[in-house]
Amino acid sequence: MKKDFNIVFMGTPDFAVPSLEMLIRENYHISAVITQPDRKAGRGHKLTPPPVKAAAEAAGLPVYQFEKIKAPEGVALLRELSPDLMITAAFGHILTEEILSLPQYGCINVHASLLPKLRGAAPIQWAIINGEKRSGVTTMYTALALDAGDILEQEAVDIGEDMTAGELYETLSVLGADVLRRTLEKMKAGTLMRTPQKEEEATYFPMFKKGFGQIDFSKTGRELHDFVRGTNPAPGAYMMYRNEKIRVYRVSAHDYSGSEPCGTVLYADDKRGLGIRCADGLVTIDELKRSGARCMAAKDCMRGRPLESGYIFEKQGEQQD
Repeated sequence: MKKDFNIVFMGTPDFAVPSLEMLIRENYHISAVITQPDRKAGRGHKLTPPPVKAAAEAAGLPVYQFEKIKAPEGVALLRELSPDLMITAAFGHILTEEILSLPQYGCINVHASLLPKLRGAAPIQWAIINGEKRSGVTTMYTALALDAGDILEQEAVDIGEDMTAGELYETLSVLGADVLRRTLEKMKAGTLMRTPQKEEEATYFPMFKKGFGQIDFSKTGRELHDFVRGTNPAPGAYMMYRNEKIRVYRVSAHDYSGSEPCGTVLYADDKRGLGIRCADGLVTIDELKRSGARCMAAKDCMRGRPLESGYIFEKQGEQQD
C-alpha cells in the first residue's frame, strides 16, 4: 500500500479529528471526507457543523454529508470516488455489504475499546460506568456484524480512579490516531496481522435511552461513583428534586450504617454539603448544578439553596431528558 492510494475517511465527532489530522500530517491521499449533517446545538440551537467537517474544510479537503450513507446517493458517491481504502472513526452509520465491497483494501475502523469487550456505540462511557480499570483503542476490519471484525492493532490505557468519560474520550481520541498510524504503516510494509475476535469474550452495551442519566440511589456507593463520572459530560447524571432537575458532576462514597430508605437526604448544609443514603452507606454530592445556577461545590450550593433533610430521591423511570 502506498500513501497516494485513494482513501475515503468517514467520521463525525471530536473523537475522529486526531485520526483525520494524522492522515493529513502523514500525507496520505484523502479523496473525500464523509460525515453526518450539521446539527442544531447549544442554547441558541444554532446549526453547527460536525467537528470532522470543520477539520476537513480547514485542510481543504472535499466534504460530503449524509443522513444515511447507505442511501442510493451515498452509495453512488462512493462508487464514483472508487476508494482503495475506507477508514471510519465514530462515524455513526452502519455500512452495508455493498459499501464494504467497494474498497480493494477494505474498511478499517478505529474503535474506543479493547475488543471484543465493549462493542457498541458508547464504549467509553460504559467502560467507566462498569468500573473497568483499563480501556484502549482497537483498529479492526469492519464486518457486517457490529464491531465484530478482525482485530488489527490494540493499545491499552489505565482508567484513573476519578477519571470522567470526557477525560477518557480525549485520551482515547489521541491514542486512536497513533494506533491507526501504526496500522497503516504495517499495511504498507505488508506486515499487518489480523486476529479474529473471540466471540465468547464479546460484550455489547447499547446507546443510552432518554432519561438514562437519572441517578438510582438503590445502587452502591461504588456504582454511583462510577455512574456519575461515566456519564460526565454526556448524557449527564441528574436527580429530580420535586420538579427540579439537579445536574450532578461528582460524588464520593462513604461508610454509613443507618436504616433510612435509599435516596434519603441525610444532611444538606453548608458545613457538610449534601449526603444521601445509598445501598451500602451514603454518597456525598460533591459538585452539582441547580436550575438557573452554575456548577458549584455542594457546600456552596447548600448555603443559599439547601435541600430538605429527609427528602427521598426516587428513580422516576426513563422519561426525563
